[in-house]
Order: sequence, then C-alpha cells, then structure tokens
Amino acid sequence: MTKISMTVDGVNYQDEVEPRTLLVHYLREQLGKTGTVVGCDTSNCGACTVHLDGRSVKSCNVLAVQADGGEVTTIEGVADGETLSPVQEAFRDCHALQCGYCTPGMIMQATDLLRENPSPDEDYVRQHMEGNLCRCTGYHNIVRAVLQAADAGTGGEQA
Repeated sequence: MTKISMTVDGVNYQDEVEPRTLLVHYLREQLGKTGTVVGCDTSNCGACTVHLDGRSVKSCNVLAVQADGGEVTTIEGVADGETLSPVQEAFRDCHALQCGYCTPGMIMQATDLLRENPSPDEDYVRQHMEGNLCRCTGYHNIVRAVLQAADAGTGGEQA
C-alpha cells in the first residue's frame, strides 16, 4: 500500500491505495465521487474525464499515486451548491445530452477547452472534444452548448 494525499473538489484526502489503483476507481470507490463514470477502461471514451491540477485528464488512464499531491476536480465539484456552472447550464439549455452517461466527461473537457480558448469557433470545439465519445446525440447539441458557454463569456470558469 502507498500513502497518497490530494485535494478533491476542495477537500483534502489522505489515504492508502494499492499502487496500481486507477484514479477513477479511487474517486468512485474510496471517495464516493460516482459522477465520474467508467465508460471503457481504455481511455477511448472520455466519460471519466476530470481535472488534475487544472487540466483535463482521463482518470482511467492515471494512477491514483500519480495524482498524489495534486488537486482534482470532478463533476461534483463544478457546480457551486445548487448553482450550475455556465458550461452545465449551456448543456442543459442546448439539450446536449440524451442518456447522460458521457455528460460528466464532456462538461469537464468543455470547461478545460474554454479555459484554453474562451472564444473558440465550431471547428476548434469539434477538434478539442473529439477524445470524448457520445453514442446518442450526434454531437451537434454538444458543440452548440460549448459555443453558447463561450458566448456567455465563461472563459472556462467554474461558477
């Protein structure tokens, strides 16, 4: 077992984990952060995307020990209590979800995208969201939501 310490959604955690524990399993099984979903376990779908030290990562491709000392934000940490972030509001307003399984990872990736480029065009959004897969929506409404959040001037900020 290896001791780790990290801040997750603003709370500091210290735990012991097996060195081979994936960050997604640590978040879900030890911390109860079940909004971070396991989609494929191969880093192909992006459903498990979280922010590690301010950058989006696929948490099924990161060991918990690699996040030691880091700051992790999950989908549970994006909203401010009952107040949705601007990206979450845009996803709701644009109906950028159907089954909702990919939505947490999409929101995390979109937030990072807007932090990088607060005024993207449609091609930029499509290119930077391509690592997150959705089997339901055909992406049109997801792209619209990201562009709406950009138009709202979020700059990728978490409300």
